[in-house]
Amino acid sequence: MQLRKLLLQPSSPLRVLSSKCPFPLLQKCSRFSSSSSSESQIPNSHSVEPLDDNRSEHASTAISIDRSGLYNPPEHSHERKLESELVKQLKGIIKFRGGPISVAEYMEEVLTNPKAGFYINRDVFGAEGDFITSPEVSQMFGEMVGVWAMCLWEQMGQPNRVNLVELGPGRGTLMADLLRGASKFKNFTESLHIHLVECSPTLQKLQRHNLKCMDENNGNDNVEERTISSVAGTPVSWHAALEQVPSGFPTIIVAHEFYDALPVHQFQKTTRGWCEKLVDIAEDSSFRFVLSPQPTPATLFLLQRCKWAADKELEKLEHIEVCAKAMELTGAMAKRIGSDGGGALIIDYGLNGVVTDSLQAIRKHKFVDLFDNPGSADLSAYVDFASIRHSAEEASERVSVHGPMTQSQFLGSLGINFRVESLLQNCTEEQAESLRTGYWSLVGEGEAPFWEGPDEQAPIGMGTRYLAMAIVNKNQGVPVPFE
Repeated sequence: MQLRKLLLQPSSPLRVLSSKCPFPLLQKCSRFSSSSSSESQIPNSHSVEPLDDNRSEHASTAISIDRSGLYNPPEHSHERKLESELVKQLKGIIKFRGGPISVAEYMEEVLTNPKAGFYINRDVFGAEGDFITSPEVSQMFGEMVGVWAMCLWEQMGQPNRVNLVELGPGRGTLMADLLRGASKFKNFTESLHIHLVECSPTLQKLQRHNLKCMDENNGNDNVEERTISSVAGTPVSWHAALEQVPSGFPTIIVAHEFYDALPVHQFQKTTRGWCEKLVDIAEDSSFRFVLSPQPTPATLFLLQRCKWAADKELEKLEHIEVCAKAMELTGAMAKRIGSDGGGALIIDYGLNGVVTDSLQAIRKHKFVDLFDNPGSADLSAYVDFASIRHSAEEASERVSVHGPMTQSQFLGSLGINFRVESLLQNCTEEQAESLRTGYWSLVGEGEAPFWEGPDEQAPIGMGTRYLAMAIVNKNQGVPVPFE
């Protein structure tokens, strides 16, 4: 009864997307097939060279990959460009080490370097940014995640204190829509303490603004000052890592498009076995890929991932991506959920199996070369949902893992169809168009059949490209809607 009331309640003012908003949603994955095959997921313009040029297998390890599927390939110039501070720092790290760095180290530095990282000093989301995420497309996404969180809270026995954690909250749009949609259910919102795991000072300011945060000063010097979101009257705290979020309370974790930005290690099969792909400096001072001559520390994670895969699955693969940080993060979440209660919701684009060559770079909604002006483009990779499952199950016997299911199934089962019908009954024509295009982008597949505008702005449904998975404490039963 409560959920139906939530779905059918009159809405606060609708967020309307600008007509200039560049659909398709999240072009960073619009080019990929939803096929179960994961080989050659991302075209790559770079050949890979072994570090030891004297090895006889040199010819067999070179890669020549078709780039014809790459969206708007970048034009290369032979003119020497001024190097950015981040490029200088990357080269400095390589030279200081006396050799190449892993793709994961390169990716992490490019995204989160304290001074020049892609996510650190600017707003990268929305029409004016580099990509669009589901919460920016429609308020209904955050509202449906709120439905899921409230259902889980009820399964937990409606505790009076819950940590609601979002990993990588972007602008804070998802959390703001979640709280706004749930604000009439006081027992739920009054139990919440919001914890946002965010390393970017710029995005923290945006989150503070969108959550309408205010500092609460009760005049008592012995009591720590609190920050309150006026959207639903909930306290809000920021942290650089999940480990900093206080434990000992039931915890609900939301990770939407967070795992895809975690750094990945790439491995290539050669005649001497799996070799890690590394980033080195070429003779012309550009970056290049090379293969490690011997096992690297990340090989331990490769062995773990291969242990979880079937022999037949591995036999046909020439490349494997392994996200060590995802495995470690999932293990930490599972242990916390196992001991404190609660659950985690992970929504991202990826595969329910081994991921191969999926790393990509996006700038201004277009795919670019991985080494083109590092720090100016987003780097992301397919999420290995099978690895998440195994990591959680091995970390704690007290948790159960459910899914993945498609985003379309997830949102549909939670009632997004009822919600859009309710919103369409009381809105302007402009708002109605925004609702229809947003709805299609979230749950549809391919180009919207109703679209009559310019082809380049046609909404592209991502309902089957994104997957949803839940990790919960076993004592709580099966979470909605994974029954």
